[in-house]
This record gives sequence, structure tokens and C-alpha cells, in this order.
Amino acid sequence: MGTALVYHEDMTATRLLWEDSECEIECPERLTAALALLQQWGLEKRCLRLSAREASEAELGLVHSPEYVALVQRTQDMDKGELQALSGQYDAVYFHPNTFHCARLAVGAVLQLVDAVLTGAIHNGLALVRPPGHHSQRAAASGFCVFNSVAIAAEYAKQKHGLHRILIVDWDIHHGQGIQYIFEDDPSVLYFSWHRYEHGRFWPFLRESDADAVGQGLGRGFTVNLPWNQVGMGNADYLAAFLNVLLPLAFEFDPELVLVSAGFDSAIGDPEGQMQATPECFAHLTQLLSVLAGGRVCAVLEGGYHLESLAQSVCMTVQALLGDPAPPLPGLLMPCESALESIQSVRAAQAPHWTCLQQDVPPTLNPSTCSPEGRSLPLLPGGPTHDAAVLSPLLDQKDWSTPPVRTAVVLTVPGAALALPSDVLHQEESALREETEALARPHESLTQDKALATLGKLLFLLDGILDGQVSSGIAATPVLAAVDILDVAIRRGLSRRAQRLLCVALGQLDRPLDLADDGRILWLNIGGKEATAWSTFHVSMPLPRTTGGFLSCILGLVLPLAYGFQPDLVLVALGPAHGLQDPYAALLAAVLRGPAGGRVLALVEEESTSQLVALAQVLHGEAPPSLGPFLMASPEDSQSLKYLRAQLQPQWKLLQVAGEARGEV
Repeated sequence: MGTALVYHEDMTATRLLWEDSECEIECPERLTAALALLQQWGLEKRCLRLSAREASEAELGLVHSPEYVALVQRTQDMDKGELQALSGQYDAVYFHPNTFHCARLAVGAVLQLVDAVLTGAIHNGLALVRPPGHHSQRAAASGFCVFNSVAIAAEYAKQKHGLHRILIVDWDIHHGQGIQYIFEDDPSVLYFSWHRYEHGRFWPFLRESDADAVGQGLGRGFTVNLPWNQVGMGNADYLAAFLNVLLPLAFEFDPELVLVSAGFDSAIGDPEGQMQATPECFAHLTQLLSVLAGGRVCAVLEGGYHLESLAQSVCMTVQALLGDPAPPLPGLLMPCESALESIQSVRAAQAPHWTCLQQDVPPTLNPSTCSPEGRSLPLLPGGPTHDAAVLSPLLDQKDWSTPPVRTAVVLTVPGAALALPSDVLHQEESALREETEALARPHESLTQDKALATLGKLLFLLDGILDGQVSSGIAATPVLAAVDILDVAIRRGLSRRAQRLLCVALGQLDRPLDLADDGRILWLNIGGKEATAWSTFHVSMPLPRTTGGFLSCILGLVLPLAYGFQPDLVLVALGPAHGLQDPYAALLAAVLRGPAGGRVLALVEEESTSQLVALAQVLHGEAPPSLGPFLMASPEDSQSLKYLRAQLQPQWKLLQVAGEARGEV
């Protein structure tokens, strides 16, 4: 099991043979630049290389007409004049004598990846291919696209592997109308696309790219269009779209496979998109998608025409597929007004078709919280700018090395037999005994030998996480000492390198009374008696008891707060009577890896061995198990969430998404 990279140098053979300012940006250097940076960052050698093959004509025929396939095949024997004349019959397309071979390789590469993932040979992967595919239709090329690789892969997965639910996520900046047309009446494929739209004034200028295009017949609700109506969308806007639209629908849909039409013209610097999302953002998006479908994610290159931005975004995506922690997102995470309006519109259009959009109505949008121009607000002082000219140095100056230890575990019984991933470290070293005893002295429960020994190991592990020697960790704690160990861990974290510490406490764990409410610690108790925002940084709510309620809590409260807070460390503490089932705990830990760059320390009671294993697996980069059938949130849980969002929204801007559009859709 691992991450695959599929590539074939023959896919660089096609290039424009005549003058055409519109088509010249789709060039072979798109692949070679991405591959070169993958090699430079040492990512290629960490992946399993799969050889691409040509797709058969029968495989192309899964979505394309025989006449169209035959037409493209004939381009192999056409001269330059004939190729140019044929290209002119389509919208933004050029043909080359090698187009048929390259386009078949592109499709075959994706099918190789799908086969490897669905047979369990690999975990996930990226197909580095061209020409792109998501615009091509049953009998027409369009927008540089010849054969629709992702659509063919979805149909192939259904017919060959018997899949019934496939999620396609199209984050290219252009609407993938080809995929939409192919599956618009098919409820087995959930297609999500965000795209630059500008109220229909951006290519491909289609009315059916708007939010109210939701599919046809049995497929109504399975086409999800999120139109961006202005340029300049950034990290916060993309993240808000995932948290408030894509992920709620995806969890309810419960896909068996995720296909990503990974177009990086949606990244900063690209002349087509003119957006401001930094390459790091795509690591976070990929990591969020990896909690779905058992982690079976196949990313396929589509667009991307700024070579540095494209290459860096590809590398970020591969790092996330490899399970590496996602780098912190730069800047203040505040969605812009135009993005919020688009999100509102798509939620309203989709609400009749999805239970998750009917169960809670977040507070209405307050335009005064957004910038007057409708763009994302300025970055924090000292943060990187959004000037494309400084794009490359932003990432090249960073240290992309992964910690020597990805995950470490502290056990109360040394050498306990647990089914942990083979390369998870069993932490045996301890902090200095004098130091440990001094920190334990105020707490009577920590004076016992076992608790003191556990505390010493935990302190050593915590220091390793903050020093960058360990990515994440889990500690099994004696039941009677759990509260006091958490208290010491918080203080130790704040006294060392952590400027901001997020503590997500489950169960009967009260916030230490003498902790200063100075913004350095965000305390979130899930399992409290009532929904209460004691302050901006002290929040409590009851534990939701259904999948819908729990997911609404995670996507609608925990992650917006966590990303807005941008912690240096996350402590997840499963205290007495926490009531959290293993899959729920695993999902919580998995998604919290993103906001803190992977630095998560989970505290688990020593009796909860199955939970410890589940947490170790997801912190190590594995996908969490399915939560099971989607059950609607209870009215009480929905009301608690609505109340807290209303209380916290003025301070935490990622919460400012409404459930209803202003005006008609």
C-alpha cells in the first residue's frame, strides 16, 4: 500500500503547430515542470511509479461515440492544414499527429490508477497526464480536452469493479461541463465543480454552470455547481466551500471512490483563473478528501498554466496523498462576501435533495463582516503576499522534510500488544525525573508511580512534537489521572513552542479554572451539558448522537474554529464518559491534522485500547472507517449548533455562511 504516480513521457509529444494565443498555454512543459519539482522535493521516489497504457477503443467508448473516437484516430494521418481546420470546428482545441496516442495514454493512465486503488495494490495516487479531459463530451472535443479521462474512469469503475457511488471533485477553475453532461441523470455519480463563472461571462459561458443546475431526472441533486462570480478567491473561500457544501454532501453520499479533476488553474498566479489560493491549500483539500471512501482517492491533472504554481500545487497534492502533514495556510482565513453568496446559493439549490442541508440553518450572512470590495481581506502582518512574482520563493524557502517519526505512542503497560501500524514508534524515553515530579506535584493523582511514569513519557513526546522530531502522538493515560495529565500537557505546551493551543476535550473534562483567557488556548468541550460560548475561546456543547449531528458539529463548528485559530498544537482528550465511538474519534483526529500541520497529541484512557489503535492509524495517515448510515441530526443538536454559530460568528469568520440565498436561485 502506498501512493502511486502515473506518467508517460509520450504525453509531452503534442504541442501547438500554429499561432493561436488561446491554445498556446496548453504545452508539454506543464508535465515536465511538475515532474521536475516532484523529483527535486524527493516526492517521486517516495511514490510507486505505475506505467501508463493506451486505453482501448472499447474503454473510450464507455462515454464517447464510436464516430468521435474514429475521427480523433484519423488525426494521426492529417497534415498541419487539416489539423488546423479540424481544430477550428471545436471550442479552444488543437490537434496534433500524436494527439490520439497521447489522449489514449492519458485515459489509460487514469484507468491503471483506478485498477491499482480498487484492487488494493495501492492506497491512492496521482495521474500526471495531458491532454486534460473534463470538458470533452460524448462527441466533441472542448477546452484543450479530447477524451474525458475522469468520466471514463468513473464509468469503468462502475462496470469493471461494480462500484455504486463515485464522487468526482472538480477543482479546476473552468466548469467541467463534459463530466456534467455525461452524468447529469446518473445518481451513482456525485459531481461537484467550483468554477469561475462571473454570472455567465466566463468560459464556457453556459447557463447550466450556475448553482441551480442540479442534474436531471434520477440525477437531480447529484450535480453540484458552485459558481465563483468574481476573481481573487483564496484559501478561506475554498475551505469554506469544502466545509459548507462539498463535505456535508459527500459524507451523506458515502462514496466508494473519489476521483479528483485536479486542475491547478484555480491556484495563485494562473492567468486563466486569476485566483489567490496558495499551493498549500491543495494539500488541505486533498487531506480532507482522504477521509472519504476509505482513502481511495485518484487525482488526475486537468488544467494549470502558470508553471511554478502548477508544479508546487502538484507537489502539495502528492504530499497529502503520501500522508504528510499539510503546511499551515498563510494569512487570515476570512471568506469574502462574493464567495459566501455563491455558497449560500448552492446550498439553497441543493437543500431539497440532501438531508444534511435541511437539518440546520446557520446564521444569516452579515455583509458588514466582509470587505467592501467583496474580496478576501488582507493577510496577517508579516504573512506572504499574493504577488505571483514571489510565488516560487514562498515555498522554496520552506523546509519540506517530514519529521523523523510520523506517529509515536505512549503506553501505560510497556510492550502491550496492539495492532498498530508497523512503523509507529512505541515511546519509552521520558523527560527528566526531577522535572516530571515538579510538574506533577500540584496534582495528587500524578504522584502514583504509574501515573508519574506515564507523565514523563508524555512530556518527552510532547516536546518531540513541538521540536519537530515527531509529527503526532497518542498517550494512554491512567483513568484517575486523565484530567490532571491534560492540565499538565496544556501548561507544558504553552510554556514551550506553542503560541496557540487548541484543546478538544470529549466527555467530563472541565477547563482548568486558572488558565488565562488570553487567546493562547482555545478550549472546545464536546460532551458538555449545554451549548455555551463562555467566551470567544471557551466553547461547550453536548455530544451529538447521530452521524448527521456529529458531522454538522465537525464541519460546522470544530473545523471552522480550528482553521480560524490556526493552532501550533492540537490536544484531543477523550475523558471520562466521553461516549465517542471509535469511527467518530478517528474522524475527529484525522481532520484535526490539517489546522495544526499534523501536530496532534491525543490522550486516551488506558482501557480504551481499540480507540488508541484507531487514533494511531489515522494520525499515521490512514483513512478513518465509515461512520455508517447517515442519520439526521436531532432538533436539539441542530439548535445547539445554530446557537453557538450565532454567538461565535462575529469573531470566527469561517462560521459566517448562511443556509439560504439572498434572493431567488
